[in-house]
Amino acid sequence: MQTQATPDACSAIAQNIEAVRAAIEDAQKASPYDKPVTLMAVTKTVDVDRINYAIDACGIRCIGENRVQELCEKYPYLHLDGVSVHLIGSLQSNKVKYIADKVDLIHSLDSLSLAKEIDRQAKKHDRIIDCLIEINIGREENKGGIEPDDDAVLAFYDAVSVYENIRVTGLMTIAPNCAQDPDPDARYTAYFSETRRLFERLTAERLCRKPDLTPILSMGMSGSYRPAILCGADIVRVGSGIFGARNYT
Repeated sequence: MQTQATPDACSAIAQNIEAVRAAIEDAQKASPYDKPVTLMAVTKTVDVDRINYAIDACGIRCIGENRVQELCEKYPYLHLDGVSVHLIGSLQSNKVKYIADKVDLIHSLDSLSLAKEIDRQAKKHDRIIDCLIEINIGREENKGGIEPDDDAVLAFYDAVSVYENIRVTGLMTIAPNCAQDPDPDARYTAYFSETRRLFERLTAERLCRKPDLTPILSMGMSGSYRPAILCGADIVRVGSGIFGARNYT
């Protein structure tokens, strides 16, 4: 990928990360949930040099990639010592084999066929892969995810729990884009509050049985991480808010 880590680009990344961290800290203070929040730098379309700058100079310790091919292209060149790598985009079963030895957490588990393949590939590498169940909180036809219904979430968890090399650690959601709404934070809060409720139900009835597991709720992106934190997010996924507008060319 073309290198774009110019001094100006690096300065902008550093300033953006500082601003995002300050906003996260402010949201944590206002949140009823007293817990740390992990800042994930979403690296979709971002070149290796800028990612490594965010890691080395700015202390980013969690990165998320949307696309399997892009992750595999970048992976050998990334400075990943002490950095957690997450796959956050839609994942096809036939692509699991390429990332089963690379990722620490898959955010988009939403089908039994995908669970079966993750389990199969994890066995090949003698590891257990942590996964989050993706919730389609807006019931959008063009998005993956499990229906936001208590029984559906619990039933899906039970179905994938038969696989020994998968460990479900919580939920992830991508809220509908509410940026054009007159009160976007209120709309986001409604979606995130419902996801939080599903998460608490799953934790109380299933995840609590595993005392060595720390449940994870992943929600909120560049335009919505504040309401997500106020609703109890553990991971917020920030891409353009750190690296600027994406260059799809």
